[in-house]
Amino acid sequence: MQYHIFSPYRVCPLGAHVDHQKGLVTGFAIDKGVDLWFDVRDDSRVELRSETFTGDVAFDIATPALVKQGDWGDYARGAKFALQKRFRLSCGISGVIKGSLPVGGLSSSAAVLIAYVMAFAKANSISLEPFEVMKIASEAEREYIGLNNGLLDQACIALGKKDHLLMLDCESNEYRLIPKNPQMPEFELGIFFSGLTRSLMSSDYNLRVTECKTAAWIVQAYENVPLKTHDRTFLRDVSESMFRRHRDEMPPRFARRAEHFFGEHKRVREGITAWETGNLEWFGSLSKASCESSIHNYECGSPELIAIYEAMLDTPGIYGGRFSGAGFKGACIALVDPSMRDSVAEAVTSKYLSRFPQYKNTFRVDFCKSDDGARFV
Repeated sequence: MQYHIFSPYRVCPLGAHVDHQKGLVTGFAIDKGVDLWFDVRDDSRVELRSETFTGDVAFDIATPALVKQGDWGDYARGAKFALQKRFRLSCGISGVIKGSLPVGGLSSSAAVLIAYVMAFAKANSISLEPFEVMKIASEAEREYIGLNNGLLDQACIALGKKDHLLMLDCESNEYRLIPKNPQMPEFELGIFFSGLTRSLMSSDYNLRVTECKTAAWIVQAYENVPLKTHDRTFLRDVSESMFRRHRDEMPPRFARRAEHFFGEHKRVREGITAWETGNLEWFGSLSKASCESSIHNYECGSPELIAIYEAMLDTPGIYGGRFSGAGFKGACIALVDPSMRDSVAEAVTSKYLSRFPQYKNTFRVDFCKSDDGARFV
């Protein structure tokens, strides 16, 4: 019997770069993502083929997880690694995986990991709740792949629900799925791909995480708070009033990282109110403010992404938007009036390519809707 898993990509309109500091985040699962078709094998072999990347991947699911191999199969090996810490795995799969949009900014890595976790669990008769899938996939990405992320990506992909905004508190892991207000205007999610793909492992992503932790450490040191080890220190441990008392004494780099964290915390809270009351203009303006802070306080965003964002700012039919994902190359997302999608696509494309004509063949625009989380089809 062949199984089919659809694992959606995600977008995060508010709550950028704060999940790894135990902050508040929001997101949608979208109706584009990763499809994994597989058969359960009688032996412990895993044999995978990708329609996105070259080369086949094969390994034994029953043996201890080896070090990374440096190819696209590392995500399957990572899923095996995290599952093996909890369960005995004995049955492999033969499968084909395919992504429906270009890699970059939509958390394709988390979507792929969740698909593999679900597939390996199914093959080995392991029953997992969506929250368990999310935590196992996140552990695989941190401990095996080596990306020090929070739970945002996996939460959106595993827990998402159509026409609902997910709000996750990354300190308590409490979450809400907030239904769209019936009075809210219709909107779609515009995805603007810069034409550049990127790997977070080769960006400044992990450096920014370290800078945030250092900012928290500095504030705690000034406050004479007993320090924990760096890996157990987060900006959520520090109150905004503590930060404000010492902001001007801190090296500016670290002060800017903390400024982004506390500003984003407020924007998420306001954004939830805007969403609940159906105020899409307000929600969109907060998403723009989030991107401004990402550029100036968090200091991410390639010239290409900033150009797309600036093109979006004065385009009629766009309520708001920001970098998608970490903001190192990749894509921008926007909340778009569906009746103006053609003019939006034309305007942003024209403005962007006038500045970066070299991406004429790789820049693209897609429109998506919110969707349910990862599931067997």
